[in-house]
Amino acid sequence: MSRDFSVASLASVIIKPPIKRRHLRKYSWLPDVFRIQGSILIHILGPVLTVTIFATGIATAFHYGYPVTLTNSVTPLLAVVVGLILVFRNTTSYDRYYEGRKDFGSMMSTIRNLSRLIWINVNITDPKTNAPSSTPLQHGSDKRMFLSSEKLTLEKVRTIRLLLSYAYAVKHHLRGEDGIAHKDYDDVFPAGFPRFDQATFAGTANTAYSTVSVGSQSPALSRKVSGRAEMWNSQTTAANSSTPLLTDAQTVEISYALPLPMLITHEVTRMIYKFKRLGYLDVIGPAGTNAMTQLCASLSDQLTAMERIANTPIPSFYGVHLKQSVTLYLFALPFTLVKELGWRMIPVVTVVAITLMGIEGIADEIEMPFGSGTCDLPLDDYCKELKHEVEYLITRLPQGIEEEDTISD
Repeated sequence: MSRDFSVASLASVIIKPPIKRRHLRKYSWLPDVFRIQGSILIHILGPVLTVTIFATGIATAFHYGYPVTLTNSVTPLLAVVVGLILVFRNTTSYDRYYEGRKDFGSMMSTIRNLSRLIWINVNITDPKTNAPSSTPLQHGSDKRMFLSSEKLTLEKVRTIRLLLSYAYAVKHHLRGEDGIAHKDYDDVFPAGFPRFDQATFAGTANTAYSTVSVGSQSPALSRKVSGRAEMWNSQTTAANSSTPLLTDAQTVEISYALPLPMLITHEVTRMIYKFKRLGYLDVIGPAGTNAMTQLCASLSDQLTAMERIANTPIPSFYGVHLKQSVTLYLFALPFTLVKELGWRMIPVVTVVAITLMGIEGIADEIEMPFGSGTCDLPLDDYCKELKHEVEYLITRLPQGIEEEDTISD
């Protein structure tokens, strides 16, 4: 009986059931062919109707005997150019879409790794054995204030929630939605942190090393930089020994608004430094601490990469020339087809207009992937997924040292 059971167990290990691949979406053909909602037709309806009306006018003029025909050797030259431009336009837009997804995914991976490392590696350490301990210890004559095990856990939870709020802050920052007056922030931010929202350096900046005084704002002049307002004004002052490089002495008073993701990374880095200073990272040593610090730096790098996509549009000259080329081709097409097709030329030109304008419309929709439209990346779903993972981590998974963690001989 035991032999039969062992053979059956071995067979279950060797012979695995086939894995069914989960597709990203259900495959369909005819339903998508006749689908209006979710297609690009709604966005290009106006330009397509314009081309259709123009083709109808050409067909009417030909029907009444007006000479509105052209040789067929004109449109092939335009077709080659338009095709190349559309292919390049569509490829560039999808590259931006894919890069945005890859950068946001890398950010999620960094948050997951850093959260796991903080939850496991930050522990109270016995100074004699350099091993984790479940009870707080006072390091001899060291005057530093050490946290209890419960308070240390709360600090770890606060830091991990800051990392979770970083994903939400990046999402709103890329969409140009400043501030924390958003519903998804309610149960994400740790208590006490919102006071740093849109913090300025007024009253805290050290101006001893700079000729720029910080703190005053002028509502008259402002410009938009990366989704946040930067206010400034100028005033004339006299040159003195503290401003040797000023000629007729013009100093600029600037008040900066730091984006919320940068404030969060600053706070997380400060918490890691605090854990290191109090000896809670002694188990992993300098190499482990440097790895956690490098993950914080990676968050800033990934934010910069996503800002590059969000703040760098396709050059206007390129977009304008593309639309002009497509329009010229579509307006020239009725003159070459009306002689052979007559009234049937109108639906043919309409179908060609839907095809070419649809490609350009799709490229225009996906070139900015961080919005909240149906064609944009589902950043809300990504953040919710990350939130569930973080909640599972801090409520169900053990920390680096637990009372029952023992190694039996």
